[in-house]
Amino acid sequence: MHGCTNAKLVCILAFLHVCIVCAGVSPVAAGERYAVVVTGASGGDVYAQKYLKWRTSFVETLRTKFKYPADQIVVLADAESDGVTLATSANVRRVFADLRKKITKDDQLLVLLIGHGTSLAGPDGDDGKFNLVGPDLTASEWGELIRPLPGRVVFANTSSASFPFLKKLAGRGRIVLTSTDSSMQQFETIFPEFFVQAFDDESADADKNGRVSIWEAFSFASAAVHDWYEQKGQLPTERPLLDDTGGGVGREAQNPGTDGAIARITYLQPDATLSSKSSKRGRNRRPPNSTTRSSRSCSSRSPVSRRRSARSRSLRM
Repeated sequence: MHGCTNAKLVCILAFLHVCIVCAGVSPVAAGERYAVVVTGASGGDVYAQKYLKWRTSFVETLRTKFKYPADQIVVLADAESDGVTLATSANVRRVFADLRKKITKDDQLLVLLIGHGTSLAGPDGDDGKFNLVGPDLTASEWGELIRPLPGRVVFANTSSASFPFLKKLAGRGRIVLTSTDSSMQQFETIFPEFFVQAFDDESADADKNGRVSIWEAFSFASAAVHDWYEQKGQLPTERPLLDDTGGGVGREAQNPGTDGAIARITYLQPDATLSSKSSKRGRNRRPPNSTTRSSRSCSSRSPVSRRRSARSRSLRM
């Protein structure tokens, strides 16, 4: 039974390796991490407070837990404040123009959009937009902004009607997440609440390696969304998708598919912070007691060995 399980695991790991090689993407190099977090036009105090809570919680995780330098986190919102720029299309374009001067092929960029979205051309439209302060940017325009960027890009549009972003932004070296699988899903989403929570929740670390991958955060949030609607006795109005093959199709967390191989080895947390935690744990461990180790080695001898020792002692006598 265990042999079959191990064989299946080997096959799965081999398949994921092939997917990664075929995609031409390797695990993230030890480059810099950048983040652009945008909460767009809120449309009311209730939404404004909710978006503010999610945004500040996530940015705090990046700064304190993941140790992102202040100059590598850009925050835009519908109201200016200390360290927060107004979320206008002009400011968004300026931010990405600056990033093009900084980011190298070894770096990683996360773009997180929290807010409202709409379908551009009705329910059957193949484009959508994320609501900013003033003129909005369409999925096609966001795609143009990230296209020149080297390195790996993780783009998460957690707004309503975000599905068109999947196709418009999908590409090699990119991981694209959306809260919905259809332009018709235009209700307020709860996916961002759980996606943000995942990076500071140990239960999201499914493989228990000490940090949460993009896939684990996506899976954690997707399951939480399902449970939220189930507890309320409502049909889900959002079905999150993830694409990392560049196909622009994506998959849900619980459904089989080729997407997910790159997301499983992509982390927001830099390797350095993980190594630091491991070193501290190592320094805090007490050295093994030599007497205890000796006693353990003696007691672990087999009955045969003990009989042979006793026989040798009797012969010497």
